[in-house]
Amino acid sequence: MNRAGLMALASHWRHRPGQLAALMLGLMLATALWSAVQAINAEARRAYDSAARLLDGQNLARLARTDGLPISVADFAALRRAGYLVSPVIEAQIDGLTVLGVDPLTAPPGMIPDDIITGATDFQAFSGQADLLFVGPNTDAPGFERRTSPALPPGTALADIGTVARLSGQTGASYLIVAPDQPARLASITEATELELQSPANQADLGELTGSFHLNLTAFGLLSFGVGLFIAHSAIGLAIEQRRTMIRTLRALGVPLRRVLGLMAAELLAIALVAGISGIVLGYLVAAGLLPGVAGTLRGLYGAPISGVLAFDPIWAGQALLITLLGAAVAAGGALWRVARMPILAPALPRAWSMRHGRALRIQALAAGLLFALAVLLGAFGQGLGLAFGAVAALLTGSALLLPGALSLGLQVLTPLARGPFAEWLLADTRQQVPGLSLALMALLLALAANIGVSTMVGSFRETFITWLDQRLGSELYVFAQGDPAPLRDFLEPRAEAVLPVMGLDRPILGAPGRLRMLADHATYRDGWPLLAAAPDAWDQLQSGQGVLINEQIAIREGLSLGQSLAITPDLSLPLVGIYADYGNTRGEAIIGEVLFGTLFPRIEPLGFAIRTDPDRVGPLMAELLEFGLPQRAMSDQRAQRALSLTIFERTFQITGALSALTLGVAGLALLIAFLTLAQMRLPQIAPVWTIGATKSRLAWAEFGRALALAALTFLVALPVGLILAWMLLNLVNTQAFGWRLPMLIFPSEWLQLAALSFLAAGLAALWPALRLTRMAPARLLQVFVHER
Repeated sequence: MNRAGLMALASHWRHRPGQLAALMLGLMLATALWSAVQAINAEARRAYDSAARLLDGQNLARLARTDGLPISVADFAALRRAGYLVSPVIEAQIDGLTVLGVDPLTAPPGMIPDDIITGATDFQAFSGQADLLFVGPNTDAPGFERRTSPALPPGTALADIGTVARLSGQTGASYLIVAPDQPARLASITEATELELQSPANQADLGELTGSFHLNLTAFGLLSFGVGLFIAHSAIGLAIEQRRTMIRTLRALGVPLRRVLGLMAAELLAIALVAGISGIVLGYLVAAGLLPGVAGTLRGLYGAPISGVLAFDPIWAGQALLITLLGAAVAAGGALWRVARMPILAPALPRAWSMRHGRALRIQALAAGLLFALAVLLGAFGQGLGLAFGAVAALLTGSALLLPGALSLGLQVLTPLARGPFAEWLLADTRQQVPGLSLALMALLLALAANIGVSTMVGSFRETFITWLDQRLGSELYVFAQGDPAPLRDFLEPRAEAVLPVMGLDRPILGAPGRLRMLADHATYRDGWPLLAAAPDAWDQLQSGQGVLINEQIAIREGLSLGQSLAITPDLSLPLVGIYADYGNTRGEAIIGEVLFGTLFPRIEPLGFAIRTDPDRVGPLMAELLEFGLPQRAMSDQRAQRALSLTIFERTFQITGALSALTLGVAGLALLIAFLTLAQMRLPQIAPVWTIGATKSRLAWAEFGRALALAALTFLVALPVGLILAWMLLNLVNTQAFGWRLPMLIFPSEWLQLAALSFLAAGLAALWPALRLTRMAPARLLQVFVHER
C-alpha cells in the first residue's frame, strides 16, 4: 500500500515538473542564501579567535603606560625580579603589516602557536634567526624571510621580540601580558608598579566590535531564507490543492488518513534533503564570491584580519541543512493540517479555497495587529541590538500578514469603478486569485520594503557622512611624523598658514575601550567641528582646561548629557561641555584642550600635523616635503582623505546591497513560479469567458494587466512599511549597533526605480503565462467543459 500511495503522489510531480522545480528551487535558494551568510560569519569568527589568541594574549590582562609610550626594559626587569609573571610584547606596523614581537621564554602557554615552536630546533630558529617572520595565510612580507602558519590571522606576522625591536626601532615593550595565576606571596601587581592594569573587559574585542555587522548579515540571511520559504510554501500549498481529488480517491480506496499524511511528509522530506544539499553547495559558491568584499569591509572598518579565502566547515553546513528541514516542515505544516481536517469528499474548487481564505484573512489581520503592537513596545522600551531587530522582524512579519487583506480591500474599493461585465469579472477573478498569489506577493512586499528601508538608510548615511567629512576634514593637508616631529614642524611653520598638532592616546573611557585626544585652539575647529550639542562657551571652557567634549557614542552608551562630569584621569574629572558626531568610529572618544593635554601627558609627542594653507599650495608643499625626506605615504591631502573615507563607506554597504538585490531577485522568481502554477488551475475560470466572446489576446492582456496592478498595490503597501523600516534602522538598530543616530532623508527617485523593478518583475512573471494563453489551442479550452468541476 505504501508503494502504491507513493507512486500515486509522485505522479503529480511527473505531470507538473515545473511545480516540483519551484518547490526545490525555493528551498535551495533559501538554504543557499542562509548558508552563505553563516559561512561568512563562521569564517570571520574563526579569524577573530585566531587574532584574539595572538593580539590579545588569550584575553589576558595587560600592563601599559598611561601616556601610551613604550615600557622600558628596566620596568619589565623590575617586575620579573620581584616575582611577577609578565611577558613583554612589541606591537608595530612595518610596511602595512601588523608585526608582534614576543618573548618565547616568558610568553604564556598558547600565545605562540604550536606549529611555530614544537621543539629545540624551532625555538632556535624563532629566537635566533634574523629577519624571520611567521605570517598568516595570504600575507606578503617583502624583504623578509617568511614562513606561513595557518594558526596566525591574515595580515599579521609574529617574530621574536628582539627581531621586531630591531626592525621597528622600538626598544621598549608596547605592553606586558600578565599571567592569570601569580605567586600567592606577592601583593597585587598594581601596588608594585605605576603602569596601568587593563583588564580583558577594557580591551577591544573584534567579535564585539563587528558583532553588529554580522548581526546585520544574519538578519538579511533570515530575510532571504524567509522569502525562499514563501516560494516553497506557495508550491506546497498549490500542490495540495491540486491533489485534493487524488487524496480523496486514496482515502475512498481505504488508505488511512495517517498513512496519507505520512507518505506526503516522507515525500517532502526527500525533496527537502535534495534541495538542502544543493543549496549548501550553491551557498558555498555565493559565500566564496562575497567573502573578499566582506573581508575588505571588516579590514577597512575595524582592522579585522580576515582572509578572502573561504574554508568549508561541516558545522555551518549541518546547521544550514537542519534549518532547511525545519523550514520545509514549517512551509508544509499548514497544508498538511488542512489535509488532516479535509472531509473525505471535499471538492477541489478554487472558489471554495478562496472562501476559506477569506476567513483566514481576519485571523491574519488580528495577528498583524498584535505584531505591530509588539514592534512598538520593543522599539519604545527594548534595550539591545537583539530587541531592535526583534522590532524590525515584528514590523515586517505583520506587514506580510496584512498584505492579502489589504489587496482584497483595495480590489473591493476598485470594484465600483469597473465599467462593463468584462471589467467586473476581471476584478472579481483577481480577488479570487489573491490566495494563490498571496505568498509570492508577500515575498515581493518584504523584498521591496527591505530595499526601500536599506536604501533610505544608506542614502541618509551617505549624505550625512559627506557633510560630516567636509566639517571634520577642515585642513588642506595632513602629514604624519616618521620620527622626531620637531624638525618636521620647524620645516612646515614658515610654509603654512597654520600647523595644528594631532595628538592622542588609547585608554579606557568609563570602563570601555576608547581614545583621548586633543584639539588645538584654532578657528578650524571652533568654526567647523560638528557639534550636536554644546554649552554656549564650549570652546572657551575646552581650551582653558575646564571642560571636555565626547563623541555621540559615549553619550548614548552611558546616557550622558551636558553638564555631567567625565573622569579624564583617576584624579581629574571635567564637566561635559559638548557632544560631537563621530560617524564610522566604533569606540568612545573624548577631547580635551591642548594645554591640559600637554600638562597631563608631557611625554606624548604629535602623531602628525593638520596643515592649513591655500588649496593651490597643497601640491607644491607636498613636493617640498618629499625633498625634505618625508615619504609619500606619510602625506594625505583633504581630497585623498575624503576619497578614502567614501571608499570605505561604499565598501561597508557593498554586501548589504548585494543581499538586497538577491532578495528582490528571489521575490521576482516567486512571482514567476506562482503565475506559472496558477495558469493551469485558472483554465476553468478563463474558458467560459472565452466561449462567450472574449478573445485569447484580450484575456492575455488582462492577465498581464492583473499582474501589474497587483504589483502596484503591493508597492503602495511596501512604501510606508519601507519608510518605517528605515526609521527603525536609523534610530533603533543603528543606535544599538554603532552608538550614533542619523537624520532620515527621503529619496523619491529611488522609490521610482524600485517601483519600476517591481513592475518589471511582475510583468516578466506574467509574460510567459500570457503568451501560453495566446497560443493555447481552442480544443484545450473546450476540454475544460468535459471534466467535472
